[in-house]
Amino acid sequence: MATVQEKETITQISKRMKKEQRAIGFRRLKSNYGLLIGASVFGVLVLLALLGPLFTSYGPNDMKVVERLMSPSAAHLLGTDEFGRDLLTRLLHGARVSLGVGLIVALLSSVLGLIIGVYATYYKTLDHILMRICDGLIAIPGILLAIALMAALGASALNVIIALTIVFTPNIARVVRSSALVVREQTYIEAMQVQGASSTRIIWLHIVPNTLSPLIVQATFVFAEAIISEAALSFLGAGIPAPDPSWGNILQASKLVIFKAWWMVVFPGAALVLSVLSLNLLGDGLRDLLDPRTKHKHKLRKS
Repeated sequence: MATVQEKETITQISKRMKKEQRAIGFRRLKSNYGLLIGASVFGVLVLLALLGPLFTSYGPNDMKVVERLMSPSAAHLLGTDEFGRDLLTRLLHGARVSLGVGLIVALLSSVLGLIIGVYATYYKTLDHILMRICDGLIAIPGILLAIALMAALGASALNVIIALTIVFTPNIARVVRSSALVVREQTYIEAMQVQGASSTRIIWLHIVPNTLSPLIVQATFVFAEAIISEAALSFLGAGIPAPDPSWGNILQASKLVIFKAWWMVVFPGAALVLSVLSLNLLGDGLRDLLDPRTKHKHKLRKS
């Protein structure tokens, strides 16, 4: 009877501890204003990108020359461009392109960087080879490397994704490697090696899960940088080719009419600023949520 009561007591204590942990996690989430603001703003942008084009009565490439460079009005809420195309419609369709490219680049870079980082950590020979390649790519300014790759590959959305993935993968690989090195030296990893556990099991079941927190945070920053980089490439004419809309090539077209149509500069620029700022707030918030020690270190530095 005593054993049954002890089991019931342990079960109750376990349930209470889990409930308290959830409550603490919820309080930390509520107090993380950067994460909440960033997630809210970025969520609104994603919803506008996904659902906004369904509610516009214009196509992204519908031209009415007689309505060119019209200022914002009831008919065209954000005005029209130099060909009479509705700017709001083009911004919403461009959001799909810009955010889509950024998301795919962040995912591909994270997967490739994770694989490179953990295997470079576990195998010393691969470490020397892969990290020297990453060092060489990091030494080249990202935008110059992207332009060079686009010049070789040609302007298209797929090639933009390939070029930016090559640019950002080395940075993620470095972050993953630094986290994996700490895990690699833990005693339980050595114990598993002594017991004969396979390298694949150790890497994917024990090292990789412990590198996911910094990887997720870094992926949000790469997402933001990829959006900016895609816009820069499109602005320079090496990114998404016209007439397909993206925030970058909308800004590229606006430079010719900047003094006649301010709305062509302000609205796509504001979309870029909001998306990048919200992703950076989201990344900072995730870093504080996943690693509370980081927030404590910031407080110590300020004091």
